[in-house]
Amino acid sequence: MKTRVAALSIIVEDPESVETINEILHEARSYVVGRMGIPYPKRGISIISLVLDAPQDTISHVAGKVGALEGVSVKVAYSTYEFEDGVAGE
Repeated sequence: MKTRVAALSIIVEDPESVETINEILHEARSYVVGRMGIPYPKRGISIISLVLDAPQDTISHVAGKVGALEGVSVKVAYSTYEFEDGVAGE
């Protein structure tokens, strides 16, 4: 199976979406390399940085589900390499 590494930047403006976001990310937990959540009370938002090592369609699925939530924005940056069996290739 070919995978790519991607960094998702998630900005949460509606705190009621947090529980659903956590459920979505829990479903993808086997692909999560790391996650960092940053509350920003001064602006009333939260920022989540998430790194995945997953098939392209899985990354798109996670980003799409999270981005479809009310008050949530997502941007994804993909590595240019695809990986198979832990070896980088193009």
